[in-house]
Amino acid sequence: MPWNHHAKIAFIGSHSVRKSNAVHAFASTIGRAGRSVEVGREVIRFNPLGLNEGATPEAQLWVLMAQVQQELELAGRADVLVTDRSVVDNFAYYLRVTGGEDPFGVEPLIRRWSGSYDLSVRLLPDVGLLADGVRSTSDAFRDEIEGILDRILPIYLLQDRCVSIPASSVNADFDWWAMGERLAGIVGEPLVEGQLSAPLA
Repeated sequence: MPWNHHAKIAFIGSHSVRKSNAVHAFASTIGRAGRSVEVGREVIRFNPLGLNEGATPEAQLWVLMAQVQQELELAGRADVLVTDRSVVDNFAYYLRVTGGEDPFGVEPLIRRWSGSYDLSVRLLPDVGLLADGVRSTSDAFRDEIEGILDRILPIYLLQDRCVSIPASSVNADFDWWAMGERLAGIVGEPLVEGQLSAPLA
């Protein structure tokens, strides 16, 4: 039986912290549990207006709107939507390029939309930057984004709905099943059909 509540989990952080690896590992775990799952891709890779240190405010606005659009399109298609980034960490990149200003007045949307994530998993940057042909390899740039995240995450995400794990722990031994059970408990659904649902977290 499908879940009555469609769950949404976002893997967040700066760039090159193994978010995409975590997204696919977690989605695979949800699938093995017999639950339907959709994966939202990192939209920045499709941005026609530029990215990294040279991004403009308009480019980051495009990213934020594309993130919301993708989540709207995918949210009702499966028991669980797993997203590579969220509006909150994308907002950090927006704030960097705008110098902390909000020229397009998106903050109220970010504040409201951030409440739509049942669980967020922040990957902490304890791994080196790797060149992938898309994202920046500047440590200073990543550190700047991490500093903004440290400041804004407590504002937009509830403490008990945001888990932080080191990027280095995203490997074959990580217990994604426990993370799946945590998400299931938050939405009051059983991870596996026939199990009693965990208490609402």
